[in-house]
Amino acid sequence: MRRCGAPVASVVDGRYSRAMTTSLRRFLTIAFWEGISYLVLLVVCMPLKYGAGVAWPVRVMGSAHGALFVAYGLALAACLRQVGLRWAVVAMAASFVPGGTFWLDARLRREFDTAPSR
Repeated sequence: MRRCGAPVASVVDGRYSRAMTTSLRRFLTIAFWEGISYLVLLVVCMPLKYGAGVAWPVRVMGSAHGALFVAYGLALAACLRQVGLRWAVVAMAASFVPGGTFWLDARLRREFDTAPSR
């Protein structure tokens, strides 16, 4: 019997592939929304604060982004066994780069995809 959260391996078209578990799918969903909140904070809210003097959008979006960042870290910890330490370090670094979570999403989907690449 397979442990909950343990990686599933398969061979697709002669190449070794790891299946995406629920915890990894959850992490990628949270990563997407964390990336969106970061970009909105930087591109919309910060110019409003420093250009127009409107500070409340930064407080609202900053709080939402902070909560999503905590969820991002917890979801990453939940799938750490599957992705491994190297990908976990890359994921944390990508979370500090605007748009980095979108790049990470594409790379992890490629790494853990079980569908044949055509």
